Amino acid sequence: MKIQLVFIPSPGIGHLRSTVELAKRLVRSDDCLSITVIIIPYPSISHDDVETTYIASLTTASQDRLNYEAISVANQPTDNQEPTQVYIEKQKPQVRDVVARIFQYSTEVDSPRLAGFVVDMFCSSMIDVANEFGVPCYMVYTSNATFLGITLHIQRMFDEKKYDVSELEDSVNELEFPCLTRPYPVKCLPDFFTSKDWLPFFLAQARCFRKMKGILVNTVAELEPHALKMFNSGDDLPQAYPVGPVLHLENSSDDDGKQLEVLRWLNEQPPKSVVFLCFGSMGGFNEEQTREIAVSLDRSGHRFLWSLRRAPQNILTERPGDYTNLEEVLPEGFLDRTLDRGKVIGWAPQVAVLEKPAIGGFVTHCGWNSMLESLWFGVPMVTWPLYAEQKINAFAMVEELGLAVQIRKFFRGDMLVGGMEIVTTVDIERAVRCVMENDSEVRNRVKEMAEKCHVASMDGGSSQVALQKFIQDVTENVV
Repeated sequence: MKIQLVFIPSPGIGHLRSTVELAKRLVRSDDCLSITVIIIPYPSISHDDVETTYIASLTTASQDRLNYEAISVANQPTDNQEPTQVYIEKQKPQVRDVVARIFQYSTEVDSPRLAGFVVDMFCSSMIDVANEFGVPCYMVYTSNATFLGITLHIQRMFDEKKYDVSELEDSVNELEFPCLTRPYPVKCLPDFFTSKDWLPFFLAQARCFRKMKGILVNTVAELEPHALKMFNSGDDLPQAYPVGPVLHLENSSDDDGKQLEVLRWLNEQPPKSVVFLCFGSMGGFNEEQTREIAVSLDRSGHRFLWSLRRAPQNILTERPGDYTNLEEVLPEGFLDRTLDRGKVIGWAPQVAVLEKPAIGGFVTHCGWNSMLESLWFGVPMVTWPLYAEQKINAFAMVEELGLAVQIRKFFRGDMLVGGMEIVTTVDIERAVRCVMENDSEVRNRVKEMAEKCHVASMDGGSSQVALQKFIQDVTENVV
C-alpha cells in the first residue's frame, strides 16, 4: 500500500533543515512512502539570507516521492512580532487548502493514501487540520528528550495544581523531573518558563503534545536513555521514536573566498589545536561582551576561530550582523598579537569547520542542532546558553551526560526576552583551557558518544530501528 505523509516544519532554519533531513531519510527508507513538506516562511524580510536561499532551493527540488509546497503569507509588522505558535495557528486555512488540493485527485487505485500529518513542535495546533482530514497527527521534536520531558512535567504539575513554575518561592531551589537522574536547579530554568507572559503558550503547547499519535525526537537512544524511559512509564504519553541525530551535513557549494581561506587555514593547524566559537544564527554580542571574549582568548594562548556577530538593537525584529570595524570593538593590539594563531570572522560554515581535525573544542550557544553536530564530529563543547531552551540543553550535556564543560553554572537573562548578563574573561578563559585538554575525561566521553551516534544511524542501529518502527506504526494506523 502506498501512503503519503504531510510534513509541516516551523519557520526558522534550524527547525526547517532538520525536519527536511528527516523527511529525506524516511523516503529513502521505504519505497511505498511519499512526503509533501508544506513550508511556512517567516512573515517579514527580517530573517537571514541563508534561510531564504534554502527555501528557494527546496521549492525547485521536488521529486516523485518528496515534494515541497511553500505557502505565501502576509507580512507582519516588525514592531509587533507574534509568538511563533500564534503565527503558525493563523496559517491553518492555507495549510488546509494545500492539503485539499494535493489529495483531491487521489481517488485512483494507485494513488497514495493520506496516512497522517507530521508537524513541528511549534506547529502542534495543526492537529486540528489533521483531525479535519480524519488522519493521525505525529510530531517532529527538533530538541531533545530531556527538554520534552521537562516541558510535559511542568504542564502536568500546573494542571494538577501542584506548582506553578512562574510562582515558585525563593525557598524552592531544585525540582525533580522524571526525565533526569538528578535534581534540576530552579535558577537554570529557561526564562519563558518563569515568565507569566510566556508560560501559558508553553503549557498549551505541552497539552497539544499529549494528543499526538507519536513523537519523533531528534536524539539517540544511547545518548538519553533515562529521559526516554519517561515515555514508557505508562503515563499516557505518546510513543517516542528516538531517530537522531537528524543533521544537515551538506556543506554549502558557495565558493566565498573568505570561507575557503578559513578552511585552508584550519587544514594547516595541528590536530585538536583550535577552539571554535560560534553562537548560531541569532547569537550576537555587544562591545563589552566582545572585549571580554577577546581578552580570554588572548590570555588562553590557544589557537582560535571566532565567529563574531554584532548584537542587533532588537533581536525579535533584526538578526545579528557583522561588525564593520573590528579594531574599534576589540582590545587594542588584539588582532596583531593573535595574528599567527587566531582568526576573527563573521558568519561561519559551522559543519565544514567542525569536521576539520584541527578543531579541539567548540564554544556554543547550546542550540540542539549545534550540539548534535559537535557530538557527531567528536568535538567537546563549552556551554554558553543564550536563549530558549538552551539552559536545559547545557545542564543535560554537562551535569547529566558529562559531555561538555560549562562556563558557569547559572546564567541570568535570555537574549530573546531581555538580554544576558556579561560573562567575564576569567570564566571564559577557564572553560577554554579546560575543554582544550588533550586527554580529559570529557574529550574521551565525547569520542565514545560520537561512535555510538554513528552506529545508531547505520542499518540495524537504534535510530534506524526507531525509524522503521515509526513507518510500521503509520502504516498500521491508516484507516
